[in-house]
Amino acid sequence: MSELPSLLGVFSYLSLLTVGGGMAAFPELKDQTVEVHAWLTFPQLVHLYSVGQLAPGPNMMMIVPIGDWAAGPLGAAAVLLAFFAPTALLTFLVGRWWVKLAHWPWRTSIQSGLAPVAIGLLLAGCFTMAKGAIFGLETAAIAAGVLLVLLSYKINPALLVLGGAAVGLISF
Repeated sequence: MSELPSLLGVFSYLSLLTVGGGMAAFPELKDQTVEVHAWLTFPQLVHLYSVGQLAPGPNMMMIVPIGDWAAGPLGAAAVLLAFFAPTALLTFLVGRWWVKLAHWPWRTSIQSGLAPVAIGLLLAGCFTMAKGAIFGLETAAIAAGVLLVLLSYKINPALLVLGGAAVGLISF
């Protein structure tokens, strides 16, 4: 119960960092949940994210167990609300306003500037995830194989997560 204010503050803040998707907030998610508040370990966070890739719905639903571990079912509900409500409200408000600015000359410039920001945040998230998931030659080989498959074929990433899990199960 004493963790609820921290959970609400952290996940509301993280919600507004998700420019480019949930992975964009991953470095800060790791810092806040693992380093600052110690609600879980980094391997647990990496595992939750991997499982979140398999689950139906938004992959950031993986945050719910963090709230549950920190403050029980009320914590899980608080995290869910704190993470999705600010972004939903901001998207709704900005989206309505953005449509009205369809002929505004700076609109294209702003969109062009936000694209590399989103890609940079996404890459930072990928780098942070890789630091926790790649810890030897075998895991590096699995990661390289998945990257090659993704670059070569249009395939459901969930199949690659399952394939990586199967290879890990057999080889470790």
